[in-house]
Formats: sequence, C-alpha cells, structure tokens
Amino acid sequence: MAGDLGHGSNMLYAVAARDAERSASFAARFGASHSYGDYRSLIEDPEVDIIYVATTHPFHREQALMAIGAGKHVLIEKPLALNAASASEVLSAARDKGVLAMEAVWMRANPLILKAHEIVTRGVIGDVVAVQADFSIEVPFDPTHRLYDLANGGGALLDLGIYPIHFALLFLGRPDLQQVLGTLSPTGSDAVAALQWGYRSGAVAQLRCATTARGPDRATVVGTTGSISVEPWFVNPQRLVVTTAEGESIVEGDGTAYGPQIEEVERCVRGGLVESPLAPHADTITALELIDRARADLGVRYPAEEAGGIGVA
Repeated sequence: MAGDLGHGSNMLYAVAARDAERSASFAARFGASHSYGDYRSLIEDPEVDIIYVATTHPFHREQALMAIGAGKHVLIEKPLALNAASASEVLSAARDKGVLAMEAVWMRANPLILKAHEIVTRGVIGDVVAVQADFSIEVPFDPTHRLYDLANGGGALLDLGIYPIHFALLFLGRPDLQQVLGTLSPTGSDAVAALQWGYRSGAVAQLRCATTARGPDRATVVGTTGSISVEPWFVNPQRLVVTTAEGESIVEGDGTAYGPQIEEVERCVRGGLVESPLAPHADTITALELIDRARADLGVRYPAEEAGGIGVA
C-alpha cells in the first residue's frame, strides 16, 4: 500500500506493509520518505492524499473502505474487489465521502487504447461486430502460488481475464448473453476460462485467459468495414494495425506502462471528480458481475466469501 503517487507533480511519500522491515526496504528502494509497518498508520498520515491499494484481492475491500473512511482518494489494484457486491460497497462509500475511487486497470488509460477507441468512434472500421482478446501466461502449478491459492483470490479470471473483459466492454459494452467454458486447477481455482459474449445486434466477443500456457497477447476489434489489431500485448500496446478497404495503416506508440493512469488519477483529483471517465464505475461493476457469473458456472468460490465477510451479488 502506498500513499501519494510517484509521477508528474505527485510523489511517492509513504509505503505501508504488514512487515515494517519490508516496508522500509521498499521505501528506500523507490525513494519514499516514510514507511509504516501497518496500514492504519499510513492511512492516518495527514500528508497522504491518495492511496494506492496494491495488496492481494481479498484485502482490497477492507483496506479501501478504511482509506475512504479517512477521506483519502484511492486507486485500487484490479480487481477492485473479489466480487461485484464488494466493489459496489467500496464505490458507494467513495461517492458518499466525496473522494475519488478508481480501479487500476491501467490499460484503460493507455494512449493507444484510447486512440483505438477514437478510431472506432469515428466510424473508420464501421460498426463493431466482433472482439477477440486473450491474456494467458504459463505458471507451473504450485498450491501456494498466489494464482492458485483460493485464500488469496487466485484464478485466471480475476488476475488476467479482467483485461480482455474490460477491453471488450470498451468496444461493445455489456453483453446480452455470456457462455463459459473452462478448467479448474487442483486447488479449485480457475486455470482456464473462455468466455463468449453475444449481443442482440449480432455482435460477439471471444475472450480467454489461462495460467497454464502463454497466449498470443493480441486483441482485435472487427468492424463491418475494417479491423484494428492491438499489438503485441494489448494491455500495454506498441502499435495499432488498422485495416480498411483503403489498405493497412500502422499507428505507432510505446509501452507507456502506469504513467497515464497516474496522470489520470491526478487529473481527476484536481478536478474534484469521484469517478474517472476512463475507468467508469459502471464498467468496474459490470466486469465483476460477469466474472461472478463465470466463476459460478465453473464452480469457483473463495473462502472469504464462504466466511460471510464478503458479499456475493
């Protein structure tokens, strides 16, 4: 968990972890002037304006609510919470308190992703009829690894699938139908998930994520008169390949990583916004509602949900 942000006119001011030595080491490595061995101390530091919640998924809700209660703006690592009900609770609390709450899906602030959306909005490729996106990596099975540990919110959907889902929401919106196929790891986490979305318009989206083998990383938006390929890794792309009847054109960029997201947080805070238009609350909730349904179809449920501390919509 970090207080303030290190970009532009922001600065990384303080870091907190459950281990004071680890927190101090991180602070020294990245130039934070303060470190804490507990989260409450950071949250109550009057010099902290914005808190980046970067712990593992099951802790996002509690820590974000604690920060919001202290009047701090929050950037919350994706997924914003374990499920849609918890995310709604966090976002409602932030609106009531008048502070910014934003899910850290950094792809949504990437300049080339925004450019692709602008190209589609201008009608360059016609009406969108299909979206394909795959974010898959190879992680050898280890029951203690975060991606396979249900107590840590493990699974492909929350860690990886949230990116293809947000990508498709950006270009097609909420689907009218979702079909799910997948496989579970020995711990019961979702190791492979393939989602097919259908729309009354006839459009479709095919989205996939996995922890068992590396995927192609590209994403494609197909329109009635052309297409856009987002390459080589659609989460942080370096180019768009736009194909129309006039031929192929390439829009170059560079891997901008987290910078644009941090700039967006600063812009929103300075503008008094409680919600970023680049990562709207409605999409955060929709993405988790769709993941909730996919997990239910696959039979994935987290101990934190079973314990009753975290609601399920």
